[in-house]
Order: sequence, then structure tokens, then C-alpha cells
Amino acid sequence: MFVPFITVLLISWQNNRVLAYCECGYTVASSLYTELLETDFLHLPNVTFDPDWAVQNYTVSAEEARGPYGKNASTGNVIANPLRSEDDWTGDGLLGGDGGLQLWTRGGIPKDGLIPIAEMATTRQDMLYGSFRVGMKMTGISGTCGAFFWYFNDSQEIDMEFLSQEYNKTSNPVNLVLQSPLSEEAGFNAADTPTFDVHSLPFAPEAEFHEYRFDWSPSAVSFFADGQLLKTMQESVPTSPGHVLLSHWSNGDINWSGGPPSTDAVVTVSYFKAYFNSSLPARAKDWNLRCPDVSAPNATCAVPEVTEPPNGNSSTFFFINQGNSTANQTVYGPQNDGTVHVLYQPWQLGLMMLLLAFAFFC
Repeated sequence: MFVPFITVLLISWQNNRVLAYCECGYTVASSLYTELLETDFLHLPNVTFDPDWAVQNYTVSAEEARGPYGKNASTGNVIANPLRSEDDWTGDGLLGGDGGLQLWTRGGIPKDGLIPIAEMATTRQDMLYGSFRVGMKMTGISGTCGAFFWYFNDSQEIDMEFLSQEYNKTSNPVNLVLQSPLSEEAGFNAADTPTFDVHSLPFAPEAEFHEYRFDWSPSAVSFFADGQLLKTMQESVPTSPGHVLLSHWSNGDINWSGGPPSTDAVVTVSYFKAYFNSSLPARAKDWNLRCPDVSAPNATCAVPEVTEPPNGNSSTFFFINQGNSTANQTVYGPQNDGTVHVLYQPWQLGLMMLLLAFAFFC
């Protein structure tokens, strides 16, 4: 009975083994990334239950915030507003207004000196090089900063920041920044460093959703909007692992965020996608086990490029929706003990059954 049972398991394992795609990772141009994190905020009913993200709750004083006002980040300012149907990719959410994840900065002069803001961070903090993308619609209310950034510390940070007080009919700038030891020495002011650039966009960021992206390699960071290259920076490139944050804030600094806004202001997020490498040895070991031949057919999958604003003309592509294209990818963030929970494919489950059966019968 043992031999036929093992034979059946081997056949099952081998048959399922060839069905898993992207086992060796995801390619962007000539770069291969072994890890994936994708979130569809257009259809997410509650972000607090999503283990890939941690909604931030904190207060900082005006001095710490480096402005006339402090900041108060809270769960109540990060609100899921999913579309009314799973089949829709544009339109109003269940709460009205644009569907997606809402990041609110509250308006008016705060009595306690703390401006209510929104911020959330990936629970993965092992992101070391990769391609990071977000679909966002900025606020049109003056006095806030909408930010999409990667962070390790104050001298290793990659920023795309949108200052709503700078928008007008002839100018729609985005601030592209690599925070560095030079900017830290200048009191966290990167404006006079080589890794600061104000780039004028050919569209109004508050009018509709656009994809913002940065690709980070050991030698450079390149910034994009709707697939178009904006700027490449090759100095002060970060070298440590970190995580990604989405935020919408104000501290009243007339030279940056401005504000506070006169009324409540919202930035809406439609999706987030990250294809990256991990700094964790355990993840490298997993990759070596699942990727015996990186040149094998379908072993790697090219990440589709966005070439137009993602405003519901068609469904947004996610590998997580394709089936069998996320072999051994993390579906839960790192736990307190440092372990990582992963999504196993059928071939992996079959192999585990085979090993368990062998151990039991032998």
C-alpha cells in the first residue's frame, strides 16, 4: 500500500508542480524581484483587518513635527470606501465620493495644537530594492502634503510628496526627494542637496487617479508618473531595508505643507503594488527552494506597465487575482517572533504530504 500511495503523491505533486507561475519572481525591465505585495483598495472593506498594513496612531509636538502645529495620526482618519460592486473599477464608493482608501487631514485651527492626519505603513520592513507603485488622487484643498514614500531612517528615505498649496492652473509639481546625510545635516531640508527635484506634471494630481512609482536599485532611484520617467537620482541611494508609507498630513509650515487646510481634505488611494527583494535570510532560502531554474518557462513574470491614468478604463492587473501566480508569497506580515506566514501552492502542499507520509511509514 505504501508504494502506490507514494506514487500517487509523486504524480500529484509533479502535475501541480508545473502549474505554478512566477515562482522565481517578477521582472521590471532587466531586474528580478522575488517578493510581491499587492493591495486592491477599491474593493477592500476594512483596512484594519488587512495584515499587510498597519494604520498609524501617534502624536508629535509642533517641535517634533518641525512646524507651527503638531500632528495627530489616528485610525479614524484612514477610512475604507470600497466601490459598490466587485465588478466595478471606477465610480462612487459606499460612503459616497471616489471609491478607494481615504486618507483624511482635518481642517480648521486645532484647539490642542495637533492637526488630525492619516498615515499607514506596510508591515513588511524587509524591503530592499524594488519597484513600488500606488494609484492616488490628491486633494484640491490647499494646505496639506500627500506622500508616498519608502523609509529606513531620516537619512535613508525615498519620497514623492505633493503639496496642495503649490497647485494652480499652470503648475502641478511633485517633489522628488532622497533624504540623505546631507539633508539631515541641513535640518532635514533637502532642497539644497543633489537629491531634491521639483518636477512639473502634465496633469492636475487632484483631478483624477494617477499611478506614481519609484524603482530603487543599488545604484539609482528612478521616479515615474503613469509610466513616464520623471527623474533618476544616483547619489545617496539607500542601502538598508525598510518599509513603505502612505500619508496625508499638515503641520502648518508655510514653506512646505502650508495649512492647516480650511476644511477637511482627502487623498484617495486605489491600489498599491510592490515587487521587491527581501533582506530576510529565510526568504532567500525559500526562494532558492522554489526556484530551481530561473530560465525555465513561466518561472518569472513580467510586471505589466501602466501607460495611462488608472481611472477605470479597464480592471487593474493584480498577480494575486490571476491564480497560481504568487507561489510562496507572504500573505501575513512578520509576526512578533520574526516568522513569516506564506501562501503555499498545490505542489508545495503535495510535497509536504509526501514528506509526512514518508516519515509516517518509515
